Amino acid sequence: MSFRNISAWAIRNPVPPLVLFVALALAGLISFMRMEIQNDPDIDFPVVIVAISQPGAAPTELENQITQKVEAAVRSLPGIEEINSNVTEGSSTTVVQLAIGTPIDRSVNDVRDSITQIRGQLPEGILEPQVFRVDTTDNDLASYTVSSTNMTLEQLSWYVDNTVTKELLSVPGMAGVDRTGGVSREIRVILDPAKLQSQGLTANQVNQALRQINLNAAGGRAEIAGSEQSVRVLGNAANAFDLSQTQLNVGGGRTVKLADIGEVRDLYAEQRSYATQDGQQVLAFSFQRAKNESDVAVFDGAVAKIAELEKRNPNVKFDLVFDNVKYAKEQYHSSMMAMLEGAVLAVIVVFLFLRDWRATIISALAIPLSAIPAFWFMDLMGFTLNTMTLLALALVAGVLVDDAIVEIENIVRHMRMGKSAYQASIEAADEIGLAVLATTMSIVAVFFPVGLMPGIAGQFFKNFGFTVVASVLMSLAVARLITPMIAAYFLKSKGHQSHGEGKLMDWYMSVLRFTLRHRWVAVTGGAIAFACTIATFAMLPQTFQPETDQDRSTASIEMVPGSTLAQTGAVARQVASLLKQQPEVESTFSRVFVGNANVTAIYKEDKERSSVEFERAIAPQLANIPDARVSFRSQFGGGRDIMVTLGSDDPAKLQATANKLMQEMAGLPEITSPRVNGDLQRPEITIRPRLDLAAELGVTTGALSNAIRIATLGDIDQNSAKFSLSDRQIPIRVALNENARARLSTIENLPVPTATGGSVPLKLVANIGFGAGPTRIDRMNQTRRVTIGADLAPGIVSGQAWTKINQLPTMKNLPLGVNQVVSGMQKWQGELIQSFIIAVISGLFMVFAVLVLLYKRLMPPFVNMGSLLLAPLGGTLALLVTGNPISLPVYIGLLMLLGIVAKNSILLIDFALEEMDKGVDKMTAILDAGHKRAQPIVMTTVAMVAGMVPTALAISGDNAWRAPMGITVIGGLILSTVLTLVLVPGTFSLALGLEKRIAKHGRKLITYKGVEDHGPAAQPAE
Repeated sequence: MSFRNISAWAIRNPVPPLVLFVALALAGLISFMRMEIQNDPDIDFPVVIVAISQPGAAPTELENQITQKVEAAVRSLPGIEEINSNVTEGSSTTVVQLAIGTPIDRSVNDVRDSITQIRGQLPEGILEPQVFRVDTTDNDLASYTVSSTNMTLEQLSWYVDNTVTKELLSVPGMAGVDRTGGVSREIRVILDPAKLQSQGLTANQVNQALRQINLNAAGGRAEIAGSEQSVRVLGNAANAFDLSQTQLNVGGGRTVKLADIGEVRDLYAEQRSYATQDGQQVLAFSFQRAKNESDVAVFDGAVAKIAELEKRNPNVKFDLVFDNVKYAKEQYHSSMMAMLEGAVLAVIVVFLFLRDWRATIISALAIPLSAIPAFWFMDLMGFTLNTMTLLALALVAGVLVDDAIVEIENIVRHMRMGKSAYQASIEAADEIGLAVLATTMSIVAVFFPVGLMPGIAGQFFKNFGFTVVASVLMSLAVARLITPMIAAYFLKSKGHQSHGEGKLMDWYMSVLRFTLRHRWVAVTGGAIAFACTIATFAMLPQTFQPETDQDRSTASIEMVPGSTLAQTGAVARQVASLLKQQPEVESTFSRVFVGNANVTAIYKEDKERSSVEFERAIAPQLANIPDARVSFRSQFGGGRDIMVTLGSDDPAKLQATANKLMQEMAGLPEITSPRVNGDLQRPEITIRPRLDLAAELGVTTGALSNAIRIATLGDIDQNSAKFSLSDRQIPIRVALNENARARLSTIENLPVPTATGGSVPLKLVANIGFGAGPTRIDRMNQTRRVTIGADLAPGIVSGQAWTKINQLPTMKNLPLGVNQVVSGMQKWQGELIQSFIIAVISGLFMVFAVLVLLYKRLMPPFVNMGSLLLAPLGGTLALLVTGNPISLPVYIGLLMLLGIVAKNSILLIDFALEEMDKGVDKMTAILDAGHKRAQPIVMTTVAMVAGMVPTALAISGDNAWRAPMGITVIGGLILSTVLTLVLVPGTFSLALGLEKRIAKHGRKLITYKGVEDHGPAAQPAE
């Protein structure tokens, strides 16, 4: 049994194929019901993060003392692709990006060991270095606000941290819960500077004393009265008042009560952030799912838990601010509806052509029998129902019925020649079997390399490419095993009838005869079509990803360095007020931090402008807000629409080049508000020790640092005294009154410990002045980097802006030592485009290999390959008409066009070669191929177009990705089908003539003479 007559075997043995497909359908249904629904596929980013905090430290010191040492320690580890560091006040974060496939657990241990080895070289005042990998998707599923009628803000904050977090983390697949706003409880020891100085004490000494006094500790074991008891030392104060009565040793046999040098209060930590909704301060929390979990299942589980909490505690109310799962649900439902609508339209097309309800039912069966088992294969490969897999299913909705249409149309044609349904099914299926195999394998050949793309892009497109491959291979199996078998037993023969005749066919045959008589017209027409394709590509603007219409937009606020929380909040309120005045906005939600904030505008359901149009219209007003940089966060990577990154080892030259480039970018009409990120200097109070006096008094620089830091901020958490409650420990924060920090004289008179145990005022041993330093420092691969960000002007796509930016004088002539750095989203885009080109070229070679195996001839495969040049023209014309730019989904649509155009030309050329092998002359064989294959080609094209119409219209859900793809496929299908039917036969005729001439001249070089070279026939052994 060969593949050509596998259909005949299925017809004669119908039970095995039926059992096979019932089993596959059941497996597919079970897999479909348990597959996770996600917005984006989970990408296994092998990333290790090293986070080190030193409260109060300036970025410059952190870079020299921590960041550079961390980078040097990890740079030699195997598998490292890129090292990025971000340094801000009190925090150094180094992100180590590893090559795809690197064992992440081993890498985390390697990085942790490297940090442990340099731990002794790091400053004393740092928190313990944290080394971890990213386990969450880094995207919030939803955000809620919490309010209560019988809890204080501190109590409500602990309720969220403790009760709500525990309940939500019990939901399967939940990874983390983050609170925004609120406060954390702590015991505040608010020192009076004058009283502290009068006792000769420092804040550090008070903190150390409390660490030793206020604690419960182990005391060993005793045996009294014949039984064993454990010994506990209970030194923890019962409340803040008891703690204030603690006696502290001040030396010389004297003690002082803590209440005599300061105030002890049960309060909360200094507020450094808060959240507001529509101007009212609220407490909010958000949560993220773990990798390989369902967005929908985790969100629904969280909603159920929150409902239980509300029922259990009616005084606490939860309000949903926004959720990202709504978009994923909409995309899932709209994709499923598009598939069903496309399938129905494709079936209607079959009926309109064949006018046979039995044949229509058989064709309709091919769609569920192909699609449902595909879910089983997707589940086996670990795929989920995400953007990429749903996009693939939408793309193949019309293709799944193609093979069945070709089979059923050929069977109906044989029946109308007077054969019985059984005989027609066997003969027709055997006749077209290899052609159907080759047409399907041409699509597989195009998309299989896409699924094998390397890198991060490959992890996205593995979902897409292999879903298409699994679906079309299942459609091939249905077309070869099920369609002919059901046709043999279900179709009803009605004797001799005309098939595929009519005025359109007569017109086509006359055109075909003309092109066969004037074959160079076909070649010229193909060349003109290819030239038009190049021209339309040049006319269309290009962008990487299409802009999506989102249900909210987020404005990022960057304040002048040195701004307080109150000043930042005032600007956030101004931005929120401006956004709330817009008719599209329903509510606003703000997250305010010291020096920066995010304000999210949540849109109404029936907004008139898209989110992109809204942002472009409002952005100039936000840019005019004084003392702040306000811009909308880009959809692509979270920064701004355009991000130009420069790198150098010379910070001064780097900053000067960035400023010059920013000025040149300001003159481009394609972009708005170009700015250098983090270029503002922050104000600093500088303390320079008087080394001679300090040495005489035994005052070290480290002692100065500790004294000042603890007095103004309090000690770091791991060194703070602790206060034990029944359910947790809270820190005891020893520091000066916040109001005292507002006076420079307070800082000048801070007591600093001396070697003799006494203290002296700070101003005696140090010069105090004012200075400035960088707000933040960004590094990449151990060099400084600076980013210039800008927004796109209305109606402009990124490709147009980048073309102009790359032509700027500074970009064309960067100074020596300064270079453009391609990183982040821009680097990923470059890798994707490169991998995509390699995948397309590989796919074309695989298509050529399929054709050579099918034809076993030299020139016909080149005719098929040449026909692929006709594929893009219709798609690019459709994009021009509809005003869409070239983007990633357009390239995906062009890939599908390559497979379908190859499919159409294979049906024509394979039939002509089959006829010629039977002795029919070339002209008659080509004309007969055009006559008999035009109808199935047109049928499959119209069915595919009908199947793609719901995708192109994208009536429900976001049309940003599906519409450009559908428009490209529909336009390309219609025009390429016409061009294939008209131009390919003439080109094929010319190719056969050329092949004959090559064979004639090449025969002189070949020594093989035929049968006479085989020698005498083998004799049987005696």
